[in-house]
Amino acid sequence: MHETCTGGAEGASDGKSRFDDIYDRPDPRAYFQRLAPLGYEIPHHAQPVFRQIAAARAAFDDGHRGRPAMLDVCCSYGVNAALVNHDVTLAEMYERYTSPDCRTMSRKELAARDKEFYAERRRPDAVTVFGLDVAAPAVQYALEVGLLDAAFTEDLEQGPPGAGLRDALAEVGLITLTGGGSYITARTFTALLGGTIRPVWVSAFVLRTVSYQPIVRALAAHGLSTTVDVSRTYPQRLFTDERERRYAIEAVRALGGNPTGREEDGRFHSLHYESRPDMR
Repeated sequence: MHETCTGGAEGASDGKSRFDDIYDRPDPRAYFQRLAPLGYEIPHHAQPVFRQIAAARAAFDDGHRGRPAMLDVCCSYGVNAALVNHDVTLAEMYERYTSPDCRTMSRKELAARDKEFYAERRRPDAVTVFGLDVAAPAVQYALEVGLLDAAFTEDLEQGPPGAGLRDALAEVGLITLTGGGSYITARTFTALLGGTIRPVWVSAFVLRTVSYQPIVRALAAHGLSTTVDVSRTYPQRLFTDERERRYAIEAVRALGGNPTGREEDGRFHSLHYESRPDMR
């Protein structure tokens, strides 16, 4: 779950549970152990989408030298980077980090094994991936084991990018997001796009409980047009309790959606938004 770009506590007042504590750990074991019973699956659905879009963006001649980098916003432990750039599935990651063998390792041993594990599975078409998340322990682990090429912990809801992130943005051609749409606003995207040089595509999976329209307007102000197929949804995870289920159903209805067969059946669902430069 990539929900750490801004602060908050589990049981947030909007009715949606928060899991901030699993991002303060030195490695991803608690993350996977907590989310496994909830069937958190949106990175699985994003994996083929992000791979295809990253390849299409790399093939697009934007007049700049070198392949464009991907920036994963609210990246946590680098799950999207792992799935895009390595021959591994989300199910295999759950199995790995919840296994009895993994539970008994020291953090140092786990990091060493993870670095080797992902290096052996690195795809030949791997793209440069930068990560952005305020959860410093999570991004540090992803950086240490080689999932991220660079990582940044600025909170762009509160201030502008620092010098390192500004330099990295010059290489970015694709911005990805899974889950963090509940916690970041147009301010973050405005800050990011204000520092980019190459044409940027944005691929975002956003829960149906929140409106993405303020971000769509911010992207449009930077020349990006957004498309979404509202008929296709992607399950995210099970609700933690009945309170969260009621919240989701009410939020979806308030935004004009129909929770029948989706949120009413016990899971959050996301929509996939695709934004590219308006070529008209």
